[in-house]
This record gives sequence, C-alpha cells and structure tokens, in this order.
Amino acid sequence: MKNRCKTKVINVGGVKVGGDSPISVQSMTFTKTADIESTKAQIDALQLAGCDIVRVAVSDEEDANALKTLKQSIQMPLVADIHFRYKLALIAAQSVDCIRINPGNIGSKDKIKAVVDACKERNIPIRIGVNAGSLEKQFENKYGATAKGMVESALYNIKLLEDFGFSDIKVSIKASDVERTMESYRMLRPMVRYPFHLGVTEAGDLESSMIKSSMALGGLLMEGIGDTLRVSITGELEKEVEVARSILRYSGRQKEGITYISCPTCGRLQADLVPLLKEIKEKMPKIKTPMQLSVMGCAVNALGEAKHADVAIAFGSGDGLIIKKGTIIGKYKERELIDVFIKEVLITEQEMLEKQGI
Repeated sequence: MKNRCKTKVINVGGVKVGGDSPISVQSMTFTKTADIESTKAQIDALQLAGCDIVRVAVSDEEDANALKTLKQSIQMPLVADIHFRYKLALIAAQSVDCIRINPGNIGSKDKIKAVVDACKERNIPIRIGVNAGSLEKQFENKYGATAKGMVESALYNIKLLEDFGFSDIKVSIKASDVERTMESYRMLRPMVRYPFHLGVTEAGDLESSMIKSSMALGGLLMEGIGDTLRVSITGELEKEVEVARSILRYSGRQKEGITYISCPTCGRLQADLVPLLKEIKEKMPKIKTPMQLSVMGCAVNALGEAKHADVAIAFGSGDGLIIKKGTIIGKYKERELIDVFIKEVLITEQEMLEKQGI
C-alpha cells in the first residue's frame, strides 16, 4: 500500500479534511430539506451509524431558508448541495459548514464570485463537484464524457476560484463506472494539492454500489488517493456509512473496529455457520479498537486461520473452541459458545487498551 498523498487541510465544521487527518465518511439525506423534522431524523441516524459529514440538497428558497434551523438542531457538519441557482448558495452560506457546487452550472463569473465572497466571509470551504453526466459544453464537445474531460473541467473550475483568491477547496470528479472514476482521480492527483472527495456517482442499489465503490474507492485509497468519501447507494443511508467504513478498514486506511475472518462454506462444516456468524455480528457490541476476529465452522482451518486473529471461535458438532492469539483457551457447548466468545472479545479489547495506556 502506497503512502497517502499529502494534500492541503481544510476545515468542514470542525472536521479536518486532507493532510494527515483521518479519512472522513460522508452521506446525503434524501428528504425534502425544508422538512426539518424528517431531515433531522435522517441526519441523527447517519450520525449514530458513524457518519462524519452530511450533505443536504438545496433545491429552492424554502430549503435554503430552512438550513439555519436545521443546523441549530444537529451536531454534524452540514454541507449544502447547490445546482444552477447561485442565490441559494448565498443564503446557504450564512448557515452551513461547506458549499458544494459545480461552478460550470452556476453561471457567469460574477455569480461564482458572489458565492466565493459569501464563503470567504464565513470562512467556509467550497467543494467543486464535477460529474461525467454534467460537464460544461466546452469540455463535453471537445473530450466527451471522458476522464480527460472531467479533469479539464476540474482544473478550469479550480482556477476560477483561485482567480478570486479562494483556496479552501476540495474536489470530486465522479463517474458512474469504476474505470472512468479511477482514471479521473489518478490523472488529477499530481496536478493539484487540494483534498479529494471520493465517490462513484449514481452507483445503483446496495449490491451494485458495494462492488463499484469497493473497486474504485478501495483501489484509490490503497494508492494513497482520497481524503474523504461517500458510498452512494439508492435509498440506503446507514448502509452508505457501513460500506464506507468497511472500505476504509479493508483498504488499510482506517485502523478502527472489527475485521472478521470467516471460512468459506464447504462439506467439512460441522455447524450451520451462516446464521451463527450473523448472530455474532448482531450481538457484538460496537468496538472501535482495531481487532481481528475469526469465525470458523470446523477444526481443519480453525487453528491455522486463528493464529493471526486476536480472538477466534471454531464451531464443531454440538460444541466448539475459543482461541486467543492462536492458543486454545477453552472448549464449550454450542449453546454457550457465542456468549463466551463475545465476553472474551471484550476482555481482549480491555487488555489492548490498557497496554496502550488508555
């Protein structure tokens, strides 16, 4: 895995993005923003799921004017998503922690300057959001909806903001497929120092988005590219956060939480592993300490696979083993095995914290 690219640090409502700051997870509500009660409920659910920054759509003045009340009722940094109507950005900038615009569809340079001035006044950053499906005509006509076209659009829009003396910028250049998304971010990365917001746009339902996002975002993260990310899933708010956290963890960019190892189902299984693994994950308390847990369905793989696990469970025929750091610490009946396993995980976590002096 490559070292993370060094980028400028910006501040989004107290969450630092870029540099050596932790890679943050974002999501977006799908309620009408002016429906403050429903929007707040979605934001609260996202925060509980582990989201760091939330974005809301601002489609009209009713939405824009609701942002002040909404911001006062939540604890998470709030980003306003603006398209076409620059005056909505001027209203939003009075209340939110970041403005997301595609400068290409905002209009004239005077309108973009007005948005920049409003953000300067409150010292909030701007996210330049370039999407393959909404490129400015000059780039689409010359390059088509290609990675080159997206990068040229991003560079043009970055320069627009820089010409107005603005540099608190983060950039996203998203396509709906893995290849163009990765190519775009890779191409732009050596050209600018601004932090990148990673994402695959219009990624589809849970299955499609998990695959696309894991390939594109996970691959980029392992190359050292990316400072914040969103996994876009149709209608699955908390899942967006869950999948994003998993991508961060399995790419090695987030040293936090549980990594599960579980054996493939085969004819050697001595227990019904699928519901047992589900039960373990449902019962397991939320743990932030980095831990590797192994869940095996027979003795053949258990000891070998468990050598590198902090705690392992190996189900047998009516009973099973609890293994810690490769050493068997006990054999238990199946009815008590899961509870003993969870108890041992919590003990191990406490030991790890004490070792760190926490």
